[in-house]
Amino acid sequence: MNIILASASPRRKEILENVNLKFTVIASDIEEVILENEPPKDLVMRLAFEKCMDVAIKNKDDLVIGADTIVVLQNKILGKPKNQEDAYNMIKSLSNKKHQVITGISLINLSSDKKVIDYVVSEVTFKDLSDELIRDYISTNESLDKAGAYGIQGYGSLLVESINGDYFNIVGLPISKISNLLKEHFDVNLFK
Repeated sequence: MNIILASASPRRKEILENVNLKFTVIASDIEEVILENEPPKDLVMRLAFEKCMDVAIKNKDDLVIGADTIVVLQNKILGKPKNQEDAYNMIKSLSNKKHQVITGISLINLSSDKKVIDYVVSEVTFKDLSDELIRDYISTNESLDKAGAYGIQGYGSLLVESINGDYFNIVGLPISKISNLLKEHFDVNLFK
């Protein structure tokens, strides 16, 4: 069974490559709509499923992996910033606080009618960030395409005081959880 990653994220692709998984990338082009009053974990699971299903419909015999990651601060969802000012405000709001990174994951193989949806939550605590440090980070342009306006795997690591949970979830793909789900539901062992 061929495996497809339904995401254009270079970070997700790299995580799967790091465990020598053979897969192809077919990015979903669904519109990511946030429903009013939708709980964050429901949002990421729905979007992961929609992305996954969008690709699975055209690839019924393949196993498709979809994911969606958000940053949540005090029940407020922080998506990708619109511009540098938005990125600055997001990072400023995260300064000296704990927030959650939630990734919804979906695995679908339509020929066997198997659909799995789950999610992983990790907590990240930011240092007390000076305005100068935030501006220095924004100047790297790393923040512009990332939920919560930071990437923990790059310069964003310099903003973090501590994490609690799955580091790879924070990057965008909780590979340990995916490995468990692949083995349990699809008899795919990443060690082989």
